[in-house]
Formats: sequence, C-alpha cells, structure tokens
Amino acid sequence: MPDSASQVLDADGIDLDDLYGDLATNHPDIYYAHVRRADRVYYNRRWGGWIVTGFEEVAAGYRDHARLSSERMAGPWGEKNNRQKGSGELSPVFKVMASFFGWMDPPDHTRFRKLLQAAFTPVSLEEMRPRVGELVREYAAGIPDGAPFDFINRFAFHLPVTVISEYLGARVEDRHLIGEWSEDLGHTIFAGKNGMTADERARLGERAINNFIAYFTEIIEDRRRSPRDDLISRLVRAEPDGDPLTHEEIVAQSIVMLFAGHETTTNLLANGMVAFARFPEQWRNIRKDPALVRPATEEMLRFDGPIGAQGRWARTSFEFGGKAIRENDRVMLMQWAANRDPEAFEDPDTFDVTRKRIRHLGFGHGIHTCLGSPLARIEVQETLRYLTGRYVSVELATEPLTYKPTLTSRSLTKLDVVLQPA
Repeated sequence: MPDSASQVLDADGIDLDDLYGDLATNHPDIYYAHVRRADRVYYNRRWGGWIVTGFEEVAAGYRDHARLSSERMAGPWGEKNNRQKGSGELSPVFKVMASFFGWMDPPDHTRFRKLLQAAFTPVSLEEMRPRVGELVREYAAGIPDGAPFDFINRFAFHLPVTVISEYLGARVEDRHLIGEWSEDLGHTIFAGKNGMTADERARLGERAINNFIAYFTEIIEDRRRSPRDDLISRLVRAEPDGDPLTHEEIVAQSIVMLFAGHETTTNLLANGMVAFARFPEQWRNIRKDPALVRPATEEMLRFDGPIGAQGRWARTSFEFGGKAIRENDRVMLMQWAANRDPEAFEDPDTFDVTRKRIRHLGFGHGIHTCLGSPLARIEVQETLRYLTGRYVSVELATEPLTYKPTLTSRSLTKLDVVLQPA
C-alpha cells in the first residue's frame, strides 16, 4: 500500500519518492537521473508502484503486453475508477474511456488498432503535407517579428487542432471549444497534482465528456445520413469482424483521437521551441541544412517529448529488471526518463539535431505506439521548415518555465517567445 509519509532521500538530499514535486515537474532531467542511479526499476512507496527509468527496461515493458496490461478498467486502476462514484459505478468519463482502444489489451485492442491503422497509414497522411504547410503559413502570419508572443495560444495549439479536426471530420471553427473541453478532460485523464481535489477534477472531466459526447453525437448522426471523406464517416461505415461499431465506440475513438491528436503535438512544438532557445546553434544548423528538419523532429521527441509516461499493471507475478513484480502491481514506464538514459544515448542532456541513429521512445513502443505519430511528425517538420527559413533565432520570454504537474504529459503552463526575423 502507498505510504504517503515516506521520504527516501539520496546522498544529495533528493526526495526520490516526490513524483509530483517541483524537481520532478520542472527539472525532470535532474530528478529522474537521481532515481535512475538509485535503481532503474525503483519502487516508489509514496505512489505505491514501480517507476521504470532505464531505456532498455522501458522498451521491454512496452513490448511485454502479455504480462504488463494497459487495461485501465481492470486491475488496480480499474478498482480506483470503479470507486469514482462510490457505488462501484464508473464515472461518466471512464464509461466513455472504457471504449478507447488505447486502454485495452488484445484481442480488443487488436480489433480497433487494425481498423484505425488502415486510416492512419504513412502514405495517406503524407498526402496531407501540402495542407499542413498551408496551415503553418496561415497561423505563422500573425507572429510579430522580434516581439514576445504566446507561442502556444497563437500557434502551437491552432495548427494541430485544425489538422486533426479536418482529418477526423470535426468542425474546425469549434477549436476554441475543443481546447477548453480538452483542458478540462486532461485534469481527469492525467490526474496530476494541480491543486484541485479529486471531486473538482471529476466535475471538470464530467462536464467535458458530456460536451464531447453531445458534440460528436451530432456529427456522427450527420455522417450516417451524409457520409464524407473523413475518419468519422469511415468509422460509421466500418464493420471489423463483420459487426459495425457501436455509437459509444465511435464516440470514444473520436474523442480520444481529437484530444490526443492535438494535445501531444501542441506540447511537442512548445517543448521544441524551448530546446532551440537553449541550444541556439541547432536552429542555425537547420537554417544551413533544411534537410535536418526530419532528424530534428526525432531529436525533439527524444530530448523533451510530449508524453512523460504510460501506466501498466502486472497481470501475473514475474521478474522484471531484476525486481520481483507482484500480480496487480502498478508499473509506470517513464519514457521521458528513458530517453535521457546515458546507457542508451551519448551526452543525453544535450539537444543535437545532427545526432545519428536516434532510437527513442517519444511516441511509445510496441503495439501501443502512438497511432497518429506520422501526422505529428509532418506537422513538426513543416513548422520547422517554415520558421527556420523565416527567422534567425528563437528566444525565451517566459522565465522561469513551469510545467503542469502530471506524470503522463509533459506540458508547459505558458510559453512566450521572441522570433527574430532574417
């Protein structure tokens, strides 16, 4: 059981169990380096589960979907979710999320993944590159030359939410509502230590999920009457294994694809701007050689990716990383920390767009690798291509930077930057 009073200090006085503290949230490179040195598979008594920070260990954990389950409606997380209402009934948020394929194990996961993968092929997504480039230029047109501006609210939010909305079939003009609902839903899904009580987070999540359900119900009903060339229309027509998807299943996939499809890319773009500001020579490298936008995108994912971790639970007792994992134990695969593992990367805390053979875990690994990763890569590449061609440097105008205190998302609370024109 978690011990809320536990405090494990290492030789430097770092509290290794303080997962949501300032050091872990705002300086994870320092915090997770200390945890990794203590143990690459570390039992955090305060959180009540295993924290995995080594690259090979995290990668192995993602591959071991037979013993480490993603099923969030079963095991220790399922027990917690079932208690949300105090009567064994799932909360409205988790009723919907129960139909999300990313929180399933095979064979249910396989059924949905196969269906959606047919729509998210790299070839079909590559056809969107011209449109993405057009949107980059459109949203960058409002950037003030040489003056501070809110990079997230002026650019990094609008590009990915527009791209995924168009691909999915949501209404682009509703992107501010989508952003508001996503922010509220994130308080429940990410469950960070943001000063809110569990009841407050639940209320926000319930309001957001109800808004999303009503929103997508209207769109789905329209697509049943008048199909279009979008993903929701394909989901409406789909019959995996000979059976059509239920309304609840279509709603769940639509919500999560819209939420994840812009949230992760927004954070990746913002975190990347911070990296370029702190390592300005890397921006100059791309200006000299625009072909570096592709490796630069991979280095952004490795150096400060948008996903901090993904949770698993043990279906059975087994040895993992030299530790005895017990049945029902919680395991947090810290992919952000794994991407800074010095055993996997030379000089891992240096941002280097010329780094060779980048094998990172920025979008996960194994059967749960992020489905929309090819689209996110296109958005980042086209953004870098345009901005590095137009501006000579990026500078931070927000100091100190603060991040939302969650384990699973790596997201800034605010980011003002200055882009100096060529």
